[in-house]
Amino acid sequence: MTVSVKEESGFKYIESGVDGEVLLLLHGLFGALSNFEALYKRFSKEYNVVIPMLPIYEMPILEVSVSGLVDFVTRFVEHKGFEKVHLLGNSLGGHIALLYALAHPERIASITLTGSSGLFESAFGSAFPKRGDYDYIKKKTADTFYDPKVATKELVDEVFNIVNDRSKGLRVVMTAKSAVRHNLADKIHKIEAPTLLVWGKQDAVTPPFVAEKFHELIKNSKLYFLDQCGHAPMMERPEEFNEILATFLKEIPVTSDRHLAIKA
Repeated sequence: MTVSVKEESGFKYIESGVDGEVLLLLHGLFGALSNFEALYKRFSKEYNVVIPMLPIYEMPILEVSVSGLVDFVTRFVEHKGFEKVHLLGNSLGGHIALLYALAHPERIASITLTGSSGLFESAFGSAFPKRGDYDYIKKKTADTFYDPKVATKELVDEVFNIVNDRSKGLRVVMTAKSAVRHNLADKIHKIEAPTLLVWGKQDAVTPPFVAEKFHELIKNSKLYFLDQCGHAPMMERPEEFNEILATFLKEIPVTSDRHLAIKA
């Protein structure tokens, strides 16, 4: 993604800056701003698309947790002065989105989850027994997608470098363990915001039954499955994903209190 990254008050983020409703995107554990490239291009002229870089690898060790990332998002939304946001999260980003929505329902215009953790997930596990094995990391990264070609060398190299950096690797393991501890099965029913669930039929990390359980527990939700698609539909099936999202967002009634930034 060639868009400039802004840095201010300890936050790094991308923002389209148009005068429209806020679409706030949260990436996953090994995610990056580039994960949302197609989505950004599609929506950045109509919505104020904002993508904060979650400080998964930089947080003080005592603050490393899913709760710590929710606190980060809370501070970021307050810093930007957003009254309400359309919140979209992939994988761990979906988990963070749900926890944020539960803590701040008044800030939520809608929620979109794709391959979200929070109920069940199966990824690298709680340790990296083959940290120095590039082929192992390549296979695990490719397994995230239905089409292994989506796991480009650039993406595999990025994951490999994260895993083999002792400090970053430790934070990944700690965050993953925290996510497992923050199971939301007994809280999800409290979500009242309009919720869109877009899932890959071949998602091996958060399988289809996870999406069905989210759909069952969130009363105001819609569920769509995309065939020949793994854990990151917005990357693997971007056109279909974007059309579903566009239709969903247009169906949400605009209310007078939604306007996006607190006016000084």
